[in-house]
Amino acid sequence: MTSPQITTVVVDYGGVLTNPLHETFAAFAATVGVPVDELRDAFAAATTRYGRSPMADLETARCTEAEMVERVLAELPDGKGQGLLRGQEFGELWFRARTVNEDLVSFLRTLRRLGYTTALLTNNVVEWGPRWRAQLPVDELFDAVVDSSAEGVRKPDPVIYRRLLERLPAAPHECLFLDDLEENCAAASDIGMLAVNFTTTDEAIDQVVALLRSRGAFHVRSQV
Repeated sequence: MTSPQITTVVVDYGGVLTNPLHETFAAFAATVGVPVDELRDAFAAATTRYGRSPMADLETARCTEAEMVERVLAELPDGKGQGLLRGQEFGELWFRARTVNEDLVSFLRTLRRLGYTTALLTNNVVEWGPRWRAQLPVDELFDAVVDSSAEGVRKPDPVIYRRLLERLPAAPHECLFLDDLEENCAAASDIGMLAVNFTTTDEAIDQVVALLRSRGAFHVRSQV
């Protein structure tokens, strides 16, 4: 019995199509002059206080960016949060250290030329839409985009994966999913997708190419 063919490649945004999230977090902390551990602890304290991660609420539009910032900065010790952003938006400072993974963008363009469907499944933020879309040729790269902040649900909830599949001409077993978080990959696998946990760009491309050569619906040339 032959394995099902893969016709569709689905990718994450932050940490996959961008530099690693820990780099962005560390650069943001340095910009505002707060030690990384203190900032991380503030996010954890806000999670405990409100019963949900502030980023989870932000990425599902349960709170605004300003409300998320207020929650986190209030948890910094010794009143450090007051005036910390100096009137600048969190997203503006965050995106200063967010760069595009140009090698992966180029790879996606190649896959589209070969005939593959490509899609973006991202946990993202309403206020950040203009920023991340300005970084990427979204309409050129993707046949479908599913954004948690528009859906009100985020990975790894299976609901958001099902919504993506509703907008694709593909069954779960025809999709290859690329994400930097193991829990998101596990959720994709649970609904029948073939998942690749992103670590480095070179390793991810090698894994995807190997899978598409063995199970792809279209021929993947050796120079990919």
